[in-house]
Amino acid sequence: MTTDTPPPQVRLAGVLVGLQGVAALVFAVLVGIQAAGQPFGSVLGEVGYFVVIGLALTFIGAALATGRRGARTPAIVTQLLLLPVVYSLIGPSRQLVIGILAGIYVVATFLLLISERSRVWASAPYSRER
Repeated sequence: MTTDTPPPQVRLAGVLVGLQGVAALVFAVLVGIQAAGQPFGSVLGEVGYFVVIGLALTFIGAALATGRRGARTPAIVTQLLLLPVVYSLIGPSRQLVIGILAGIYVVATFLLLISERSRVWASAPYSRER
């Protein structure tokens, strides 16, 4: 493996982050469908927010899967921001199964992104060993 080729961990993390983006887009569509009978402006912000987040995550995932180093940091930050969501699913909302499954997904993606091979690959352009 050369330093230009992303390791399998990064590619898999890219697919997982991309799936998070697709899930956000599906959620936006479902919210829009559910609120079809309400005034247009009442859910426009929520739907727009999830569309923007979904598109961003989809592009970040695609960039990781194709070996763009700059997408690693936004993906890591996203996983860290999803940890309180996991906590609220497990704790206050008492949705244990969904919360535990989401937690496994988020933690696994995070660990793939911070693995040693991922770190070495991401820092290769800045390494003195070139």
